[in-house]
Amino acid sequence: MPDRRVRLAYIATGYPYVSHTFIQNEVAALRELGLEIETFAIRRAPDSECRTEADMDARATTYALRPPRPWHYLRAHFAALLGRPGPYRRALLRALRFGSGSTRDLAHHLGYFVQGVVLWDRCRAARVTHVHAHFANVGSDVAAVAAMLGAEALSWSFTMHGPTEFSDTRHYHLAEKARDARFVICISQFARSQLMALVGPEHWEKLRVVHCGVDMERFTPATIASDRVRHRDEGHAVQVACVGRLVPEKGQRLLIEAVAAIRCAGADVRVAFAGDGPERGSLEQLAARLGVGEQVDFPGAVAHTAVDELLRHTDIFCLPSFAEGVPIVLMEAMAMELPVVATRVHGIPELIEDGVSGRLVAPGSLPELTDVLSQLVEDPVQRTRLGQAGRRRVASEFDLRANTRHLRDVYEELSGGAAEQTRPQPRVT
Repeated sequence: MPDRRVRLAYIATGYPYVSHTFIQNEVAALRELGLEIETFAIRRAPDSECRTEADMDARATTYALRPPRPWHYLRAHFAALLGRPGPYRRALLRALRFGSGSTRDLAHHLGYFVQGVVLWDRCRAARVTHVHAHFANVGSDVAAVAAMLGAEALSWSFTMHGPTEFSDTRHYHLAEKARDARFVICISQFARSQLMALVGPEHWEKLRVVHCGVDMERFTPATIASDRVRHRDEGHAVQVACVGRLVPEKGQRLLIEAVAAIRCAGADVRVAFAGDGPERGSLEQLAARLGVGEQVDFPGAVAHTAVDELLRHTDIFCLPSFAEGVPIVLMEAMAMELPVVATRVHGIPELIEDGVSGRLVAPGSLPELTDVLSQLVEDPVQRTRLGQAGRRRVASEFDLRANTRHLRDVYEELSGGAAEQTRPQPRVT
């Protein structure tokens, strides 16, 4: 029988990146299941993104397409022109078509073409049979070019996260990518539905929902319940946490305003914003103007390995975003039996059932956010009930290892003919 094992390549814009640690977790879990995976990045991760030894190891074993290595680029394009002239020409025409909107778009897509040829060359050298891109952005463009050159020996797919790509489906060429890819991993039914609206029913079968997940053995409430009880017994303020980049779409201004209103009503509450970004200065100014500068903390970006330590000292987790996919950090907080408050946007209602496994509020509604947070601040029994139900919810549908096994099965089922190719194409040097 032919060897149907899949040898994978994963590509992302940056790898490893602090905000994309879930990709590292996914790669590690797939490797534990026996899959061989090469990792690629569009650009080399800077030192600021490598905060742990695991990050340093991931960067050292990842091939970065930028900054370019001239000899690698020349060799790859020479090999493609000589050995794959037809696919090379079609991939170039694709770049010209996708970049027809403006001079800037053209320059970008020609760059993706150049990088895609190098990715193809590296994949065939590593005997890769399938390349997978996280996000429908640059990585997916580069992966598509590599697969065009690889033809039946190399298939490709991507993970549809959103919400950014859904705001401009033409710019990201979502319909073309969904039709062209061997399959698409959708992190939620919502993400799948958005692609279903863009492509014909004949493509719907290859749009597969596989949830992201968290390590239930690492994010556990066992070590934190006593800490929370002790803090309350000592008269400490109820601690709210929000983890994410400090950018307008995360809605952090509303959380500061809600905390200020709750304190005005007499409740002792604090909030910590773990993350960094362009909004930090204006958020600090807002807190000072509302008289809660001493109660709003900005510890900065934290390594993923420190997220659970932060959550150990948290009573309520809040993510008041205006747009999200299905945030990993929400799953982590729920796994640690924290009551969570989030907005009713995109895929979040697939994770949280309002009043059962957490609380959902309308995006942008300060009165609703303030009311729900105030209820939780004043009601530790409700916090405990929601936290326990939240962990059960994550364990049932968002467990990393269970979902990684599902993902492995999808790769083995749908990679198709490329998985049967056990020999790379002859190498031209």
